[in-house]
Amino acid sequence: MDEYSRFVDWDKMDASAQSQDTKELACTDFHELKQLARQGYWAKNHSLRAKVYHKLISNIPCRTVTPDANVYRDIVVKIIGKRNSGALPLPEFVDNSLIPTYCLNAEGVGAVRKIILCIANQFPDISFCPALPSVIALLLHYSKDEAECFEQVCRILACNDPSKRLIDQTFLAFESSCMTFGDLVNKYCQAAHKLMVAVSEDVLEVYSDWQRWLFGELPMAYIARVFDVFLVEGYKVLYRVALALLKFFHKVRAGQPMESDSIQQDVRAFVRDIAKSVTPERLLEKAFAIRLFSRKEIQLLQMANEKALQQKGITVKQKSCLLMFQQNVHLAVHAENFKSEIVSVKEMRDIWSWIPERFALCQPLLLFTTLEHGCSLSRFYSHSEGHEPTLLLIKTTAKEVCGAYLSTDWSERRRGGNKLSFFGTGECFVFRLQPEVERYEWVIIKHPELASTGSETENHAQPASSTLSSSSISSDRLSPFLAARHFNLPSKTASMFMAGSSECIIVGGGDGQALYLDADLNHGRTSHCNTFNNQPLCSESFQISILEVWGFRD
Repeated sequence: MDEYSRFVDWDKMDASAQSQDTKELACTDFHELKQLARQGYWAKNHSLRAKVYHKLISNIPCRTVTPDANVYRDIVVKIIGKRNSGALPLPEFVDNSLIPTYCLNAEGVGAVRKIILCIANQFPDISFCPALPSVIALLLHYSKDEAECFEQVCRILACNDPSKRLIDQTFLAFESSCMTFGDLVNKYCQAAHKLMVAVSEDVLEVYSDWQRWLFGELPMAYIARVFDVFLVEGYKVLYRVALALLKFFHKVRAGQPMESDSIQQDVRAFVRDIAKSVTPERLLEKAFAIRLFSRKEIQLLQMANEKALQQKGITVKQKSCLLMFQQNVHLAVHAENFKSEIVSVKEMRDIWSWIPERFALCQPLLLFTTLEHGCSLSRFYSHSEGHEPTLLLIKTTAKEVCGAYLSTDWSERRRGGNKLSFFGTGECFVFRLQPEVERYEWVIIKHPELASTGSETENHAQPASSTLSSSSISSDRLSPFLAARHFNLPSKTASMFMAGSSECIIVGGGDGQALYLDADLNHGRTSHCNTFNNQPLCSESFQISILEVWGFRD
């Protein structure tokens, strides 16, 4: 066995990991290294993987004073002494996390606890880090001794590159990452999200497990492959793999009865037994097939979610804060304080499951209704302005119900003067509730003469699919929530997701859908691009029975 075998129980390890061929890695180019990591170049050579991990972790930029192997040798005797490490309580920041053995021998299992306790001594600023036991257990496989493993973990924790996020170390960072994962599931795993909403009373509680799926439930052979890529590409890889796990769970379990009383437990069990369904190679293949937002955009979304939590006073894991948070998220649409002439409480809760997580903390607030304020576009604007985001609900005389989530304040329309002004962000979407429930992802509204005044409006009574574009800009270049100026759009004429003037309103929905409302708020029409395989939002031309606008109240 090689010099990195001290803590490994080889009887439990996959035989393929014991390869002793003379493979070396001289690559330094990032893109080549990324491809090798994804392909598993060092996955079947234990010694080579250890050397690659050491090299990658040594290159992580860290704080000037970062504990190293010598520090561990100095403090471990003082902290542990002659006591059995298994009898010592772990720090609260690991949150009673699983301590996976990952085919470690008895010495290795004990070493995990010793290293955790020494890290707690050297990193007093860590307040919540449930992934830490798994990371230590994994790196012990590829360390010569405890001190070397300690040093490598410390470098990961002490990374000071603001653009390189590795492991969450506070409850605020962890909880906002769970909200961000929920946002990503909502966009990229809609079928799985629909299943979670249907069978779980607390969707966010299910999504709060996403790091546990990776650092706790995934078998050794799988998390090692994930970690290979994680050390090269960073935190975004974790989101990708967790999304892929959820996609596979939905594919394998959809239509089957739950195996327990909890969907949360079912997902955990699926991940633990994933070898029955998916190979590590297939899992990574699925993960990298997802056209995810850029690293910068995910980081900014995370910051937005952190800000929403801070505004709610939820920054540490306290029972009272968590209870308030859960009440805000799951009881935002409460039967006692919600009344709409268009949708039921259940339907509004369905809509709430689609909106970004940071706004799901808020309660719905009725801003405008044609039943009370009349059919006036100017009054629509006056009641809606100053609120961001808003929710538009429409019931037609044919009993159809549709609507739109509008991410931007309607006052933005004034930038265009008297002309039709285009604005909004990629979080806008349109949806249908009756006769069937369906949400449509956004598309860009190309700048048309669609809503000109007078006779020109009549010329566009038959909407054309040319007013929409889902391909002019690839989705992975668009931030989910940033203002349009960040989108790197090719020109002013390929513009945004909402439009408004004194003559009309246009909302670009998704999958070829768009909604157009006349100034009198009595008539509307939809645009449906036939290149998308879906049903129209509602009738191509319709009469409005009731229209409501809802805001979001803290």
